[in-house]
Amino acid sequence: MKKILGFLLLTIGLLSFSQSINSKKEERSGILKIYNWADYIDEKLLSEFQVWYKEQTGQDIRVIYQLFDINEVMLTKIEKGREDYDVVCPSDYIIERMMKKDLLLPINRDFGHTPNYTINVSNFAIEQFNKLSTNDKLASDYTVGYMWGTTGLLYNTEYVTKEDISTWGAIWNPLFKDKILMKDAFRDVYGSVMQYVRQDELAQGLATRHEIINDASDKAIKLFEDTIKAAKNNISGWEVDFGKERMVQGKAWINVTWSGDATWAMEEVGDAVSLDYTVPLEGSTFWFDGWVVPKYAKNPKAAMYFINFLCMSHNAIRNMAATGYVSVIGTPEVLESQLDSTIEKRVDLSYFFGDSAYSVQVNGIRYPDKSVIQRCDLMRDCGERVEAMIDMWSRVKGDSLNIITLIIIGIVITFIITWFILKKRKKNKKRNRIKKPITF
Repeated sequence: MKKILGFLLLTIGLLSFSQSINSKKEERSGILKIYNWADYIDEKLLSEFQVWYKEQTGQDIRVIYQLFDINEVMLTKIEKGREDYDVVCPSDYIIERMMKKDLLLPINRDFGHTPNYTINVSNFAIEQFNKLSTNDKLASDYTVGYMWGTTGLLYNTEYVTKEDISTWGAIWNPLFKDKILMKDAFRDVYGSVMQYVRQDELAQGLATRHEIINDASDKAIKLFEDTIKAAKNNISGWEVDFGKERMVQGKAWINVTWSGDATWAMEEVGDAVSLDYTVPLEGSTFWFDGWVVPKYAKNPKAAMYFINFLCMSHNAIRNMAATGYVSVIGTPEVLESQLDSTIEKRVDLSYFFGDSAYSVQVNGIRYPDKSVIQRCDLMRDCGERVEAMIDMWSRVKGDSLNIITLIIIGIVITFIITWFILKKRKKNKKRNRIKKPITF
């Protein structure tokens, strides 16, 4: 009888556990966890997606939206922590690394009766993403593009001329001592500066642009490190996001930055400051961010619907307006939204929108001319050389502390040491008073 009772209790327990697991699965299926960069979407679209998803599937969805500011932090959370984000927006080289590490699910473009809007992605963007493909994975099977842009120089036209800024050599120009902000992103800076340093090899056909950008040999890394250190007197700071604001305030003259930040700054700046942006003649890098579905996602279906939702032309237009960055969506509707008859200089965007966009009036910073694109290329994942690159970048930034910074650090250290000494003396005096025998 006891055995039968025990068996019944065990069965009931297993059934309860099973129902609990199923309940959690059902609860999680109604949630979409998104992991994205800050200020990188029109957040009103998140609530609108919930309504649209209900219309398309008949199911309710709740969005959990979280932010990251460094690609590597995001990657660590997914790889080591196995975080169950459903859809994430990494940069190109991280997408390549995630494919190599088998951290992504293939993109499923079967939406039933809902149209597949991912076909709106420009062929140009797809071609660039496919440069990231591994031996067994085609990148376009694992990612759908989102935003893209170039790396260049944002500058204050009151203090910097077009001639000065036409070359990456401006970074070493003594006229700009302590007036340059450097983007704290070694990949973008590396790929751009190396084309300047090795421009003779490029001109003579001894190396291709792609080879120079992606050369992470000890010799190349040492060359870059020595070159950048020579500009340390000109660099006033290393920034991830505050550079555009400092430029708007007129507190810096040049910012090595991304075209999206430059666009934001030029739209925000008042009459007191005049800003412009250029991609130097030696060449630069362009970059692409895309949506992926991590292998630990709990709701890949909703993730794909979300990606599809963002690929609708009118949503892409809204995201560009909200962020200052450029969508990879290459539809006529997007092009139409960017036309501006007040712009005198015409741009060749046939590489992005097709032959009908051979000569159009659009913002040439957001959408660079074909001639600019031809002197840019994509930087790939450094693979096993990543640590060497990161170590080099740390040395570069560490060696770039100016004398004022060193003095401030010295004062702070002196204050802390003095505080500890005084505290210890006070404690010893108190201890001695306690140990001293009481006399009458």
